[in-house]
Amino acid sequence: MTEDRPILTFLAHLTLIVGILLVAFPIWVTFVAATHDQIRMVQVPLPLLPGDQFFANLKEVFLNGIDGAGGIPVGMMMMNSLIVALMITIGKITISLLSAFAIVYFKFPFRMAFFWMIFITLMLPVEVRILPTFEVVANLGMLDSYWGLSIPLIASATATFMFRQVFLTIPDEMLEAARVDGAGPFRFFWDILLPLSRTNIAALFVILFIYGWNQYLWPLLITTDSSMVTVVMGIKQMLEAAEQTPEWNLIMMTSLLAMLPPVVVVIAMQRMFVRGLTETEK
Repeated sequence: MTEDRPILTFLAHLTLIVGILLVAFPIWVTFVAATHDQIRMVQVPLPLLPGDQFFANLKEVFLNGIDGAGGIPVGMMMMNSLIVALMITIGKITISLLSAFAIVYFKFPFRMAFFWMIFITLMLPVEVRILPTFEVVANLGMLDSYWGLSIPLIASATATFMFRQVFLTIPDEMLEAARVDGAGPFRFFWDILLPLSRTNIAALFVILFIYGWNQYLWPLLITTDSSMVTVVMGIKQMLEAAEQTPEWNLIMMTSLLAMLPPVVVVIAMQRMFVRGLTETEK
């Protein structure tokens, strides 16, 4: 029997509504600002209802960019961010899958010592080792390149640990059955482990894509070529335009565009993302 508590139900719904409003209001303000012209955005009070300049602002930033950010089209910035995010995401997942596979299914000396060495690197994010990492990237000639933007961020102890835990839940009988059928290590990995890990891969893909898309410090450090600017760097440059009043309508339109790819990824992979974070048994 379920006890009916209308007051608690009302408070729960009220809390959810207030939370949604707190999260949605800045996004609404961003959208509204992206639909007005520059003159209206410097007038008081700020508008809270959409204007009629949405498509004009969209065309301006996507194709032409903003003078304060070097006139770089936002479409180019988003393409740079997309390439870097995908390289980081795919690279992290691939390396983590292979390293977890080796640690779980291959017996070699100091196997667990290597695993804990990988795990300890959680205490050494790129911000801590940024100077030696920059020197290595510079010596390899990877400044102002997609490889330089992505390779130093590819290794992931968290993903390795997650895939190791997933592989440990797979029964040993499945490995023995694969051996009886004549499947080698690669066949076992490709035909059995990968399909069983697809929800975990999807969950990590969402998390790592957003991580790669939002990178700011590392791209800022190693890029000097304007053609390699990412969208997060571009928004910061727009805000710091020298001797110019920020064009808030165009900046907000750029911010709105920068939100879209992560939102699309989360929505498209929502079910598998939730399952990958909540499944405990295979």
